[in-house]
Amino acid sequence: IPEGWEACICNLYRMTKSSAEVAGLFNAAPAAASNAPGEIYPGYPGLVVANGSIRSMVWGFPLSLKSKKSGQPLKPKPVNNARTDKLSQFFWRDSFEKRRCLIPLTAWAEAEGPRGSMTRTWLSLPDAELFAVAGVWRSSDEWGDCYSMVMKDGTGAAAEVHSRMPVILRGDQYPTWEHGSAAEALTLCELPYQRDIKVDRTTVPWVRTGR
Repeated sequence: IPEGWEACICNLYRMTKSSAEVAGLFNAAPAAASNAPGEIYPGYPGLVVANGSIRSMVWGFPLSLKSKKSGQPLKPKPVNNARTDKLSQFFWRDSFEKRRCLIPLTAWAEAEGPRGSMTRTWLSLPDAELFAVAGVWRSSDEWGDCYSMVMKDGTGAAAEVHSRMPVILRGDQYPTWEHGSAAEALTLCELPYQRDIKVDRTTVPWVRTGR
């Protein structure tokens, strides 16, 4: 398992806006037939802003695994989160230095409650229906272009739900994240997030059958 990945954080987010709405907010060229499905899970397609265009990619870098019993290859696992303090590790380094992207979303979810009966808690920005978090991307043999979400220590209301949260970017920070040096981009990851975060605790089970 690569350093800097934790399976328990941000395995679900919402992106309920159209590709055209995303293009308008991020001043990017819309891609044909690239609307997101609404709720995005690891291994499923989502929209990202990369190189000035809206693109559909798979959420998660593929991690090759082998069966402990037979030694045979298993279906790759999507590594969908990257910790800020591990971006210099081999698994993430090249993408962080050369291929950073913006991930548009309307909310992200965390699981709360006792094991076996966890429910969904949604976190969002009260003053923005659509916002961007930091991402990295690369091409893969398994799924084509894919992306991963960069995570930092949780602050404020988000820290009451989980110890980590996505790196939320302001509009004036987009150019630095996409085109600045790795050192400049890392500085954005380390800045404490100081705006309000809305927390919506629901009774919806974390694991839903039939999706």
